[in-house]
Amino acid sequence: MSAVPPVRPDLQLSEGYHSPQVDAEVRLNTNESPFAPPESWRDELLAGLAEISFHRYPDRPATELRQAVADLHGVTPDEVFCANGSNEVLQSLLLAFGGPGRRALVFEPTYALHSHIARITGTEVVEGARDDDFLIDPRHALELLAARRPDVTFLCSPNNPTGRAEPPQTVATVSGAAPGLVIVDEAYGQFAPWSALALRGPTHPGLVVTRTFSKTWAMAGARLGYLVADPAVVAACESVVLPYHLSAQTQVAGLVALRHVPEMEARVARISEERGRVAAALGDLPVDSWPSDANFILFRPRDRAADDVWQALLDHSVLIRNCASWDGLRGCLRVTIGTAEENDRFLHALKETL
Repeated sequence: MSAVPPVRPDLQLSEGYHSPQVDAEVRLNTNESPFAPPESWRDELLAGLAEISFHRYPDRPATELRQAVADLHGVTPDEVFCANGSNEVLQSLLLAFGGPGRRALVFEPTYALHSHIARITGTEVVEGARDDDFLIDPRHALELLAARRPDVTFLCSPNNPTGRAEPPQTVATVSGAAPGLVIVDEAYGQFAPWSALALRGPTHPGLVVTRTFSKTWAMAGARLGYLVADPAVVAACESVVLPYHLSAQTQVAGLVALRHVPEMEARVARISEERGRVAAALGDLPVDSWPSDANFILFRPRDRAADDVWQALLDHSVLIRNCASWDGLRGCLRVTIGTAEENDRFLHALKETL
C-alpha cells in the first residue's frame, strides 16, 4: 500500500511564508499600492485579453514583454528575465546558482523569502547582521565574503522590512568583492533615490537587479517580476524555470502597464509625499521610527507593547504588520503608506492608542 513519505528532513520544521490577513477597513500591512491601476490600463488590458488565443500556449520567452522592459531600462532583451512575481525570479536564480554545497549570504533583518527560498532549494544560508540604523557595514560584509565565499549574496535595497536603501558605495564594494552573484532586490526601487542598475557594467558582471510590478505598478494581483543581469544569468534562469511559466494574461498586463510610465511615476510621487507626512506625524508621537526609502515605515512604540498597539489599531479597523517577534525587530511595527484618508485613519487610531 502506498503511503505519504516524510518531508525532506531539512524542511520538516519549516513554515511557508505568509502574511496574515484579517478583516479591516484600512489594510496597511502588505506594502501594496493604495491605488488601483488607471482606467485606461484596464480598458487596454481588456482589449488585449480579447486577442489572446487561449487554446494556445503563451509565448514561452515572453518576447514582447522582455523587449518592453529592456526599452524601459536601456538594455537588451537578452539581459531581461521575466517570471511570476519577483519571488519566482529569486527562486530561478537560486535553482541555477544555489543548491546543495553552495551558500547564500543575507543580512538580517531582511526580506524573509531570501533565506526561505535558499533553504528550500537546498542552499546553505549564511547570516550577516545590520547596524543600529539597519544598514550594512561594508567592513562586516567584506569579512563575511572573504570567510564564507558565498555563491549568492542578497542585498535588499530598499530593505524590507526596515525601509533603508543601501548607499551606492556599499553595493559597489560588495559587488566588487563577492565571489559569486550579488542580487540587489529592488522591489521598492522606484521609491528610492538611486538604483543599482546604475552600477551594471563590465566591472560588476555578477550584479543582478530584481524588480516587481506588485508595488509601484499596482499589479500585485497579476504576479509579475523581472531581473536585469548579464545574458549568461538570464540563460541560466531560463534553463531551470518551468515551460510556459508566464501566462499570456500576465504578459499582456505587463505590456500594457509599460505604456503608462508617467502615471506610475505620478503615483510614486504621491506616495512618497504621503510617506514624508506620515514620518513627520510619527515624530510627534511616543514612538521611535526609522527613515524609509520605500512605501512603508518601521516604528517602535516606546511606552506600550507592540502586540497591544497592533491589536488596538485593529480594533479601530486599521491593519498593519506586526514585526514585534521577528529577530532583530523586537517591539517593531511596520505600516504601509496608503491614501491620504487611510493614513489619516492610521495616525488618528495610533494617537488614540498611545
